[in-house]
Amino acid sequence: MSTASVVERYTQGAQAREEALCCPVDYDRSLLEMLPLEIVERDYGCGDPSRYVQTGDTVLDLGSGGGKICYMAAQLVGEQGHVIGVDMNDEMLALARRHQADMARKLGGDRVTFHKGRIQDLALDLADTEAFLADRRVADTNDLLALEAHQDQQRLSRPLIADASVDLVISNCVLNLVAERDRRQMIDEIFRVLRPGGRVAISDIVADRPIPEALKRDPQLWSGCISGAFHEAAFLEAFAAAGFHGVAYDKWQNEPWQVVDGIEFRSVTLVATRGSTQAERDAGQAVLYRGPYQAVTDERGHTFPRGRRLAVSDRDFERLTGGAYGEDFVGIMPGQPQDAPWTLVHGIARPPGPAGSDGHTDGKSGRGCC
Repeated sequence: MSTASVVERYTQGAQAREEALCCPVDYDRSLLEMLPLEIVERDYGCGDPSRYVQTGDTVLDLGSGGGKICYMAAQLVGEQGHVIGVDMNDEMLALARRHQADMARKLGGDRVTFHKGRIQDLALDLADTEAFLADRRVADTNDLLALEAHQDQQRLSRPLIADASVDLVISNCVLNLVAERDRRQMIDEIFRVLRPGGRVAISDIVADRPIPEALKRDPQLWSGCISGAFHEAAFLEAFAAAGFHGVAYDKWQNEPWQVVDGIEFRSVTLVATRGSTQAERDAGQAVLYRGPYQAVTDERGHTFPRGRRLAVSDRDFERLTGGAYGEDFVGIMPGQPQDAPWTLVHGIARPPGPAGSDGHTDGKSGRGCC
């Protein structure tokens, strides 16, 4: 589906409210009080990812539109935090920036920055591209190659969003507007800009069945956040395949927002975490899966039987006792601290040295197989 139809629809939405572009959302009203009315009215979303913002976070809002979620998040990050909005629509950016100075005064500091960019290419600065084109015409292939070379150099030397620079990536009903051919790159870009341990909270629309091509070719349905919706299973799988862990639906709308040709479209909020890149160590830690299921298997291939304490690396201990897993596992610290590298067996991290014959830990050091 053409990007032009999306830009045109949201340009109109920046000028006057369009009810068809949003789902009912229960926002925290206390965060809306200081926002200008036109920003509140001309916001289009299907969830509230601001609920996942923590004090001190650097937050990146993909498809920030008129800035509503950015200005809500700015109240939550505090003086040490910052919020970055990325959008490619000039009218929406103008709406967000029009109130930036006044919002900075209300917040006690300028905590929000808005950039013109594409969320599937977070290194490319479209304002820089426009400045390059201001004095040049792309009249032939050589001109096009010169533009592409300039963009490549800008991505490398001055990326719009730097590697590992963000604590939380949020988005509100925007990922479904990106062309399907660009979605793997988009999710890889989210992974790139997050710091190790960084989080994702994406509110978007999913479908309960694959969407026929005829619906995908309808510009009104695509720009209306319907026919570009992810399949409910594929949305989770795409983030897991990109290397995220703890991928889950934290919010799920029971009743569908719309039903088109028998396909249910509903709002969800996906959460995930980028893992650490540091080497794994054996610190003598263990975890115990609480239940109720007989066993669970995580995305790294580790299986955890119910009620059985198993040794894990320091990275897995941190992952399984926090975030999406925090309430599912009991974390067990060692009686005596340890510090030894883990080895890989069939692609899975194993603690050094022999484990007990039955794989159980000894209850003191937390050692055992995983």
